[in-house]
Amino acid sequence: MDSRLAIDLFVEDQAHEKFIGPLVSRVAKEEDREVDCRFRSARGGHGRAIEEFRAYQVVLQKGGAPASGPDIIVVGIDGNCTTFAKKRKEILDATRPDIVATIVAASPDPHVERWYLADPVSFAKVVGFQPAVGKSKCDRVHYKTLLSEAVRGGGHPPTLGGIEFAAEIVGAMDLYRASKADHSLGAFVKDLRQAFQATV
Repeated sequence: MDSRLAIDLFVEDQAHEKFIGPLVSRVAKEEDREVDCRFRSARGGHGRAIEEFRAYQVVLQKGGAPASGPDIIVVGIDGNCTTFAKKRKEILDATRPDIVATIVAASPDPHVERWYLADPVSFAKVVGFQPAVGKSKCDRVHYKTLLSEAVRGGGHPPTLGGIEFAAEIVGAMDLYRASKADHSLGAFVKDLRQAFQATV
């Protein structure tokens, strides 16, 4: 059996892509799995990610043998101040029953930039500045601004608003500490680990 797993990802934007891709690879390595991550949609926001995911399922259905499909499908959409459970349900409602078992929902709440800041101690080791994240705020630009300002505070020009440090942040992050600080991140990491373990 080929132990290398194919993982298809549908996410909202570049901030999702740059963080979730390395996070999937890191968790895979911790679970002693090798993966090929293939981003099928990573631009255009929430609606586009779900729309592309629906279209992809039609193609999968017409593609023949289930063996040709992915082992795991990650669908990532921001929580936008709703619960992780509601966003997971929205993703599952857009999923054909025959592939539900392959789905892992990623739903940063309220926005993915909060995941970048979930472990301020490790963030500071990478960027050189420790942000004061505080309690969760339901504000569309709050975490984008906080991330950008933290990068600037570390003496770097935030050329991509801070997401240019995504891979390094994910690599340095204490996932236990980050998961305790951010429930939606913890839920994704837990579900992803279980998905890897289920493919053994």
